[in-house]
Amino acid sequence: MAPPVAGRLQSPIRILTVDDHPLLREGIAGTLEDEPDLRLVAEAASGQEALARFREHRPDITLMDVRLPDMDGIDCMATLRQEFPDARIIILTTYRGDVQVRRALAGGAMGYLLKSMLRKDLVDTIRAVHEGQRCIPGEVARMLDEDTEGSLSPREIEVLRLVSEGHSNKRVGVALGVSEETVKMHMKSVLSKLNANDRTHAVTIALKRGYFSP
Repeated sequence: MAPPVAGRLQSPIRILTVDDHPLLREGIAGTLEDEPDLRLVAEAASGQEALARFREHRPDITLMDVRLPDMDGIDCMATLRQEFPDARIIILTTYRGDVQVRRALAGGAMGYLLKSMLRKDLVDTIRAVHEGQRCIPGEVARMLDEDTEGSLSPREIEVLRLVSEGHSNKRVGVALGVSEETVKMHMKSVLSKLNANDRTHAVTIALKRGYFSP
């Protein structure tokens, strides 16, 4: 009787890292090189470079920073997934905002990691996502549960972003082509939805939740 044929070794999980900080990419590369089932196949420092590297290498997993020099990382993910619907992408960020997390998950992210979690959770998250699991660490999931304030409309976000830059209601109105009274109405709604005490408090909450970046 012929001996059984040995099974094939499983191919390593092929990974693309997208981040404009070389030190972070080096740190990820160092973590991955110690794992025989993970292989870094390409790196990118911008959204456009990420699109090119993905098309060239077709990685199994893409690690995507939210803030890239030429485009928003979540927008880059959306562009990738339009062309490659099966792309498995893990969003990396330093920001804890629930709005950003929800936007990433709605856009098709399979995982979401704060950069402070990379040393502890990166390897397991990559393996879980490769197996088809959506992977959201407990700290991020709890944050989603805790942030229950109302959602701002796109126009309210525009108004608050301009307020955060130090503009008066009158100047915000000029910039948006609306009356000062309309701006006041939007700000009243913003304060109510965010349960904020004043304009400065509203901006602080909006930054924390990820409506916009500083």
